[in-house]
Amino acid sequence: MLIDIFHDTVCPWCRIGKKHLFDALAQFTEQAVDIRWHPFLLDDSVPNSGYKLRSFMQKRKGISAEQIQKLFDYTQRQGEAAGVKLDFDKVRLAVNTKLSHRLIEIAPANIRNYVVEAVYQAYFEDGLNIGDIDVLVDIGTSYQMDATEVRSQLLDDTALEAIVTASKSAQLKGITSVPFFMINNKVKVDGSHSVEVFLQALNRAALMDISAKIW
Repeated sequence: MLIDIFHDTVCPWCRIGKKHLFDALAQFTEQAVDIRWHPFLLDDSVPNSGYKLRSFMQKRKGISAEQIQKLFDYTQRQGEAAGVKLDFDKVRLAVNTKLSHRLIEIAPANIRNYVVEAVYQAYFEDGLNIGDIDVLVDIGTSYQMDATEVRSQLLDDTALEAIVTASKSAQLKGITSVPFFMINNKVKVDGSHSVEVFLQALNRAALMDISAKIW
């Protein structure tokens, strides 16, 4: 079974949706699963040094500091319910995510899912700037990736531009928000739905696959 995941690494709902999907996969034993990660840049105009998150969000959404806090509190509670930590007291920066998506892209397939989670953890739990090359090199080396090679790959402007192109391509395909999941190129899950919803989608995709093979 093939699952395509469109996400951004500063999207809290993407982390929640990822957790719900993987919890569903832990209960799904029908088929082996291959996961492909795709970048969806929520705002590529943010510099690598980042902007102050709260003022950035206030301006972007046009709401007050008090409303931003309520939004963060609500999102944090939803994360806790899903079993993931979203510590908005530590998350100080809105950052550019191209480099983090590039790290995920170059990670060996057998560790890629772990690298994705490590990037989410670095941002949402440790409050690190995942637009900073040194932060990403540290993540890569923690999974035995070669530091020199990782740094070289992250400095490749052509490859980074390909990340931007892939994100725009997703939008041209009609994906307007993330997380977005496509199972076997047939079953869509748009959003960070419950474990039960993901299980239903996985089973539906499996049945469609069986039906296609029969006919």
